[in-house]
Amino acid sequence: MKIASIFAVGWIGFCAIASFASAEDPHTMIVPDDIKWAAAPKMLPAGAEVAVLFGNPTKEGLFALRLRVPSGYAIAPHTHPAVEVVTVISGTAMLGMGESADRSATKALPAGSFFALPPERAHFVYFDEETVVQVTTNGPWGLKYVNPSDDPQTPQ
Repeated sequence: MKIASIFAVGWIGFCAIASFASAEDPHTMIVPDDIKWAAAPKMLPAGAEVAVLFGNPTKEGLFALRLRVPSGYAIAPHTHPAVEVVTVISGTAMLGMGESADRSATKALPAGSFFALPPERAHFVYFDEETVVQVTTNGPWGLKYVNPSDDPQTPQ
C-alpha cells in the first residue's frame, strides 16, 4: 500500500471533524485558545492529539499541524516522503537518527528547539514529559515505519 494511501486511511476520522485553514487564503491567525485538538491519525501510536493549523495534510501543498503527546510516548523509527520542519513548542523531544531506536543516541530538544529532516531520513522520537511540536511540510503527509510491525495499523 502506498504511503499516501496509508496516510489517507489514518486521517479519515480526523478530517471529518477538523477545519483546515485554506492554503488559497494564506491569511491565517490562530491564538492558543482557538486550537482544536482531536485524536491523532491511527498511523501514530494511540494517545497523541493533533491540531491542523493550516492547509490539509491529506492533499498536496503546504500545511502546518501541532502534535501533542503524553509523557512516555514514543514513535518508532520511521521516514516521511517530504522535508519535515519541526519546532518544539513545549516540553522536550528526544530525537534520534537511524533505523533502530537507540535511546542513548538521542538529542534532547527542549521548548524553542527546531529541526528539519530531509525526505526518507530514518529517525525516531520519544518524550519523557507532555510535549507539543509543530510540524510544517508538504502534503500529502505520510509516515513509513522502518519495521512494519511498529505500525499501529498493522494487525498483531
